[in-house]
Amino acid sequence: MKTKDPVNKNTLEALEQDGTQELGLMNNAVWAGDPRRLVFTLARYKFVAKMFEGKGSVLEVGCGDGFGSRIVKQSVQKLTITDYDELFIKDFLSKNKNKKWPIEAVMHDILAGPMNHKYSAAYTLDVLEHIPQAEEGIFIENICKSLDEHGVLILGMPSLESQSYASPQSIDGHINCKSGEDLAALMKKYFHNVFLFSMNDEVVHTGYSKMAHYILTVCVNPK
Repeated sequence: MKTKDPVNKNTLEALEQDGTQELGLMNNAVWAGDPRRLVFTLARYKFVAKMFEGKGSVLEVGCGDGFGSRIVKQSVQKLTITDYDELFIKDFLSKNKNKKWPIEAVMHDILAGPMNHKYSAAYTLDVLEHIPQAEEGIFIENICKSLDEHGVLILGMPSLESQSYASPQSIDGHINCKSGEDLAALMKKYFHNVFLFSMNDEVVHTGYSKMAHYILTVCVNPK
Protein backbone atom coordinates (compact mmCIF):
# COMPACT_ATOMS: atom_id res chain seq x y z
CA MET A 1 0.00 0.00 0.00
CA LYS A 2 1.19 3.50 -0.82
CA THR A 3 0.03 6.99 0.07
CA LYS A 4 0.46 10.13 -2.00
CA ASP A 5 0.77 12.38 1.06
CA PRO A 6 3.78 11.79 3.41
CA VAL A 7 1.74 13.02 6.36
CA ASN A 8 -0.27 9.79 6.10
CA LYS A 9 2.80 7.58 6.52
CA ASN A 10 1.99 6.92 10.18
CA THR A 11 -1.38 5.40 9.22
CA LEU A 12 0.39 2.67 7.25
CA GLU A 13 2.93 2.17 10.03
CA ALA A 14 0.11 1.67 12.54
CA LEU A 15 -1.56 -0.79 10.17
CA GLU A 16 1.67 -2.76 9.82
CA GLN A 17 2.38 -2.81 13.56
CA ASP A 18 -1.11 -3.31 15.01
CA GLY A 19 -3.38 -4.31 12.13
CA THR A 20 -6.91 -2.93 11.93
CA GLN A 21 -8.93 -2.31 15.08
CA GLU A 22 -12.38 -3.82 15.64
CA LEU A 23 -15.41 -2.45 17.43
CA GLY A 24 -16.76 -4.55 20.28
CA LEU A 25 -20.01 -6.49 19.91
CA MET A 26 -22.23 -3.81 21.45
CA ASN A 27 -20.67 -0.86 19.70
CA ASN A 28 -20.62 -2.68 16.39
CA ALA A 29 -24.42 -2.75 16.63
CA VAL A 30 -24.46 0.93 17.62
CA TRP A 31 -22.24 1.91 14.68
CA ALA A 32 -24.46 -0.09 12.32
CA GLY A 33 -27.74 1.39 13.53
CA ASP A 34 -27.17 4.72 15.30
CA PRO A 35 -23.62 6.05 14.71
CA ARG A 36 -24.14 9.29 16.68
CA ARG A 37 -24.81 7.28 19.82
CA LEU A 38 -21.22 6.01 19.75
CA VAL A 39 -20.00 9.60 20.12
CA PHE A 40 -22.19 10.10 23.19
CA THR A 41 -20.99 6.85 24.76
CA LEU A 42 -17.31 7.59 24.25
CA ALA A 43 -17.78 11.11 25.68
CA ARG A 44 -18.82 9.49 28.97
CA TYR A 45 -15.59 7.52 29.04
CA LYS A 46 -13.66 10.70 28.36
CA PHE A 47 -15.35 12.34 31.36
CA VAL A 48 -14.29 9.40 33.54
CA ALA A 49 -10.75 9.59 32.18
CA LYS A 50 -10.46 13.30 33.00
CA MET A 51 -11.86 12.84 36.52
CA PHE A 52 -9.57 9.88 37.25
CA GLU A 53 -6.40 11.33 35.75
CA GLY A 54 -3.36 9.73 37.45
CA LYS A 55 -5.32 7.24 39.57
CA GLY A 56 -3.37 4.11 40.37
CA SER A 57 -5.94 1.32 40.28
CA VAL A 58 -9.35 1.72 38.65
CA LEU A 59 -12.33 -0.64 38.27
CA GLU A 60 -15.13 -0.63 35.71
CA VAL A 61 -18.33 -2.42 36.75
CA GLY A 62 -20.48 -3.59 33.85
CA CYS A 63 -18.10 -2.93 30.97
CA GLY A 64 -20.14 -4.57 28.22
CA ASP A 65 -17.83 -5.07 25.25
CA GLY A 66 -15.17 -2.85 26.88
CA PHE A 67 -14.65 -0.78 23.75
CA GLY A 68 -14.45 2.57 25.60
CA SER A 69 -12.06 1.33 28.28
CA ARG A 70 -8.94 2.31 26.34
CA ILE A 71 -9.90 5.97 26.79
CA VAL A 72 -9.79 5.52 30.57
CA LYS A 73 -6.58 3.47 30.45
CA GLN A 74 -4.93 6.39 28.70
CA SER A 75 -5.27 8.37 31.97
CA VAL A 76 -4.81 5.78 34.74
CA GLN A 77 -2.03 3.43 35.77
CA LYS A 78 -4.00 0.18 36.02
CA LEU A 79 -7.49 -0.64 34.78
CA THR A 80 -9.62 -3.70 35.49
CA ILE A 81 -12.92 -4.05 33.62
CA THR A 82 -15.66 -6.48 34.65
CA ASP A 83 -18.97 -7.78 33.41
CA TYR A 84 -21.25 -10.58 34.54
CA ASP A 85 -21.73 -11.74 30.94
CA GLU A 86 -18.94 -14.04 29.74
CA LEU A 87 -19.82 -13.30 26.11
CA PHE A 88 -18.55 -9.73 26.35
CA ILE A 89 -15.42 -10.53 28.35
CA LYS A 90 -14.43 -13.13 25.77
CA ASP A 91 -15.16 -10.67 22.97
CA PHE A 92 -12.95 -8.02 24.60
CA LEU A 93 -10.08 -10.43 25.21
CA SER A 94 -10.21 -11.64 21.62
CA LYS A 95 -9.84 -8.08 20.33
CA ASN A 96 -7.61 -6.32 22.87
CA LYS A 97 -4.26 -7.97 22.12
CA ASN A 98 -2.30 -4.75 21.71
CA LYS A 99 0.36 -4.76 24.46
CA LYS A 100 0.43 -0.97 24.44
CA TRP A 101 -3.00 -1.06 26.11
CA PRO A 102 -2.79 -3.55 29.01
CA ILE A 103 -6.30 -3.85 30.46
CA GLU A 104 -7.36 -6.68 32.75
CA ALA A 105 -10.80 -8.05 31.88
CA VAL A 106 -12.57 -10.48 34.22
CA MET A 107 -16.03 -11.94 34.54
CA HIS A 108 -17.63 -10.84 37.82
CA ASP A 109 -21.20 -10.29 39.04
CA ILE A 110 -21.06 -7.39 41.48
CA LEU A 111 -24.48 -8.41 42.87
CA ALA A 112 -22.88 -11.65 44.05
CA GLY A 113 -20.15 -9.88 46.02
CA PRO A 114 -17.38 -7.26 45.97
CA MET A 115 -14.08 -7.63 44.18
CA ASN A 116 -11.23 -9.26 46.09
CA HIS A 117 -9.07 -6.17 45.62
CA LYS A 118 -9.43 -2.56 46.80
CA TYR A 119 -9.39 0.10 44.07
CA SER A 120 -8.72 3.82 44.33
CA ALA A 121 -11.58 4.56 41.93
CA ALA A 122 -14.44 2.82 40.13
CA TYR A 123 -16.98 3.72 37.48
CA THR A 124 -20.16 2.18 36.16
CA LEU A 125 -21.93 3.57 33.10
CA ASP A 126 -25.35 2.55 31.81
CA VAL A 127 -25.73 -0.24 34.38
CA LEU A 128 -27.83 0.89 37.37
CA GLU A 129 -30.92 1.41 35.20
CA HIS A 130 -30.85 -2.34 34.50
CA ILE A 131 -30.67 -3.30 38.20
CA PRO A 132 -33.99 -3.95 39.99
CA GLN A 133 -34.63 -1.29 42.63
CA ALA A 134 -34.77 -3.97 45.31
CA GLU A 135 -31.15 -4.89 44.50
CA GLU A 136 -29.66 -1.43 43.91
CA GLY A 137 -28.42 -1.24 47.51
CA ILE A 138 -26.47 -4.49 47.09
CA PHE A 139 -25.06 -3.19 43.81
CA ILE A 140 -23.75 0.04 45.33
CA GLU A 141 -22.60 -1.53 48.61
CA ASN A 142 -20.48 -4.12 46.82
CA ILE A 143 -18.86 -1.42 44.70
CA CYS A 144 -18.13 0.55 47.90
CA LYS A 145 -16.56 -2.56 49.46
CA SER A 146 -14.30 -2.74 46.41
CA LEU A 147 -12.96 0.79 47.04
CA ASP A 148 -10.33 1.97 49.49
CA GLU A 149 -11.28 4.40 52.27
CA HIS A 150 -10.75 7.47 50.06
CA GLY A 151 -12.25 5.88 46.96
CA VAL A 152 -14.16 7.66 44.19
CA LEU A 153 -17.09 6.31 42.18
CA ILE A 154 -18.55 7.74 38.99
CA LEU A 155 -22.02 6.42 38.20
CA GLY A 156 -23.82 7.37 34.99
CA MET A 157 -27.28 6.48 33.71
CA PRO A 158 -30.06 7.78 31.44
CA SER A 159 -32.31 10.22 33.27
CA LEU A 160 -35.88 9.34 34.14
CA GLU A 161 -37.04 12.31 32.08
CA SER A 162 -35.28 10.99 28.96
CA GLN A 163 -37.39 7.84 28.87
CA SER A 164 -40.21 9.64 27.03
CA TYR A 165 -37.86 9.67 24.03
CA ALA A 166 -36.27 6.23 24.49
CA SER A 167 -36.69 3.39 22.01
CA PRO A 168 -39.00 0.48 22.93
CA GLN A 169 -35.93 -1.76 23.28
CA SER A 170 -34.32 0.67 25.74
CA ILE A 171 -37.50 1.04 27.75
CA ASP A 172 -37.76 -2.74 28.14
CA GLY A 173 -34.29 -2.87 29.68
CA HIS A 174 -34.41 0.39 31.66
CA ILE A 175 -36.27 -0.78 34.75
CA ASN A 176 -34.72 1.61 37.26
CA CYS A 177 -34.12 5.06 35.78
CA LYS A 178 -33.96 8.02 38.17
CA SER A 179 -34.12 11.77 38.16
CA GLY A 180 -30.90 13.59 38.97
CA GLU A 181 -32.26 14.60 42.35
CA ASP A 182 -33.20 11.02 43.26
CA LEU A 183 -29.87 9.60 42.06
CA ALA A 184 -27.91 12.13 44.13
CA ALA A 185 -30.06 11.36 47.19
CA LEU A 186 -29.44 7.63 46.75
CA MET A 187 -25.68 8.02 46.44
CA LYS A 188 -25.52 10.25 49.53
CA LYS A 189 -26.55 7.20 51.57
CA TYR A 190 -23.24 5.57 50.65
CA PHE A 191 -20.77 8.46 50.17
CA HIS A 192 -19.83 11.53 52.19
CA ASN A 193 -19.64 13.75 49.10
CA VAL A 194 -21.76 13.50 45.93
CA PHE A 195 -21.56 15.84 42.93
CA LEU A 196 -24.25 15.73 40.24
CA PHE A 197 -23.61 16.45 36.55
CA SER A 198 -25.97 16.56 33.59
CA MET A 199 -25.29 15.45 30.03
CA ASN A 200 -26.96 16.18 26.71
CA ASP A 201 -25.53 14.38 23.69
CA GLU A 202 -21.74 14.47 24.21
CA VAL A 203 -21.73 17.59 26.44
CA VAL A 204 -21.33 17.20 30.22
CA HIS A 205 -22.47 20.24 32.21
CA THR A 206 -23.92 21.46 35.51
CA GLY A 207 -27.26 22.51 34.07
CA TYR A 208 -30.79 21.67 35.15
CA SER A 209 -30.88 17.88 35.53
CA LYS A 210 -34.55 17.54 34.56
CA MET A 211 -33.60 18.74 31.07
CA ALA A 212 -30.70 16.28 30.83
CA HIS A 213 -30.81 13.12 28.77
CA TYR A 214 -28.11 11.54 30.94
CA ILE A 215 -26.97 12.09 34.53
CA LEU A 216 -23.67 11.41 36.29
CA THR A 217 -22.68 11.46 39.94
CA VAL A 218 -19.11 11.79 41.17
CA CYS A 219 -19.10 10.21 44.63
CA VAL A 220 -16.18 10.60 47.06
CA ASN A 221 -15.24 8.85 50.34
CA PRO A 222 -17.46 5.81 50.99
CA LYS A 223 -19.28 5.83 54.35
